[in-house]
Amino acid sequence: MTVNIIYFSIMGFSFRNILTIYRRAAFSKFNTLSGSELVPSISLLVPAYNEEVTVIENVKCLLTLNYPTYEVIVINDGSSDDTLGVLIREFGLTPLPNPGMRNAIDCQPVRAVYHNPQYPHLFVIDKPNGGKADSLNAGINLSHYPLISSIDADSLLEKDALIRMARMYMENPEETVAIGGDVRIANGCVIENGAVKEVSLPRKMWPMFQSIEYLKAFLGGRIGWSSINGLIIVSGAFGLFRKDYVIAVGGYRGGYPGEDMNIIIKLHRYMLENKLKYRIAFCPEAVCWTQAPDTYRILSNQRKRWGRGNLKNMIENYDMAFNPKYKVMGLLTMPYNIIFEALNPYFKITGLLALIGYTLLDMTHWRILAAFWLINFLSGFLLSIGALLLEELAFKRFKKLSDLVKVIAFSALKFFGYAQLGGLWRIQGHIQYMRNNNSWGTMTRQSWSEKSDPAKTA
Repeated sequence: MTVNIIYFSIMGFSFRNILTIYRRAAFSKFNTLSGSELVPSISLLVPAYNEEVTVIENVKCLLTLNYPTYEVIVINDGSSDDTLGVLIREFGLTPLPNPGMRNAIDCQPVRAVYHNPQYPHLFVIDKPNGGKADSLNAGINLSHYPLISSIDADSLLEKDALIRMARMYMENPEETVAIGGDVRIANGCVIENGAVKEVSLPRKMWPMFQSIEYLKAFLGGRIGWSSINGLIIVSGAFGLFRKDYVIAVGGYRGGYPGEDMNIIIKLHRYMLENKLKYRIAFCPEAVCWTQAPDTYRILSNQRKRWGRGNLKNMIENYDMAFNPKYKVMGLLTMPYNIIFEALNPYFKITGLLALIGYTLLDMTHWRILAAFWLINFLSGFLLSIGALLLEELAFKRFKKLSDLVKVIAFSALKFFGYAQLGGLWRIQGHIQYMRNNNSWGTMTRQSWSEKSDPAKTA
């Protein structure tokens, strides 16, 4: 009951802000900020490990954004495939003799920095494999601009995404330390020349379930959390940060997944301990499209990894929970994540087993068990429908009635197996953490231009 009250309260904050979001979404970006010298310059950091299938489309997309001054820094993290080679050949890159790498944050020494004057805003770092966090730290050390943006190499930004981020940042540049963008599932969409030309839902079951999850998490959750300055994560797929504060907290933490959550927790801690006014915001109209896992094996590996990262972050920062010193973060966000995210699967399992045991022992009636399940089903289903309503009020990306019907149907179907699998994967991730299993797991990529082809392993 408590978790449902929190869920609906956070969604209530999301609905309270939907009119402002709608007005921002209707903002005409091309006539004002896209050519303005007043917008801050941004360094786009793109960690890439075995991304030869998607990296060229990603970089071409990033080089054609509607933004006046920015650079693209791709970090080849010791790929075992031809990621570096395809970049060198496609853009005619050669090693820079004096790349100007700084030592602002510790990271592995780079092998080389590649550049081509014909693409003055593109740089490629080649380094030994050290993980995503180490790659981002290397990119920060090369970056030339005061704002940095982390973007996954299997993702595509909408052309106006940075402008929309910049507009939100410029509303309060002194206090804004990070902004998260909206991440959407690209599976099933029509992609042409590095851009989503037609929005459509995934045709496969696993990406479709993830589309429902993302809609609920980003629109139903992060809008609300950001409105009370309690956002605990900015997705690693697309986020904007003030570089000086990222350096002040020591950069990204390596050695474990969950670096996107960890950097936000460190920023909260730093700002609150130093009594600095700040905000960590969410910009739902700035959209990044990403490829979602489309097989059970790949999806389960991803969710186990997320479970490990979440648990480690909660253990590392347990002192913030229930601590008034950390305000909303300490009194609401951290307790919520410890109790209702990290420990939630155990509560569900023990509660269900207790109800079943009471029923078998004739200590309660089966109707109580059915009522318990129905309440949980209806509350979860209403939260998904609420997220869909937020989408329709602000963005209206689903043009077909059949898509809306499909979203509603899968919002109900996910409670018949998929939701239970999510809890199982989280527990398995916790077991991996206890066993010091820090493997990343296998991920697949599919060419953006050939969406009907089978996925290739990365």
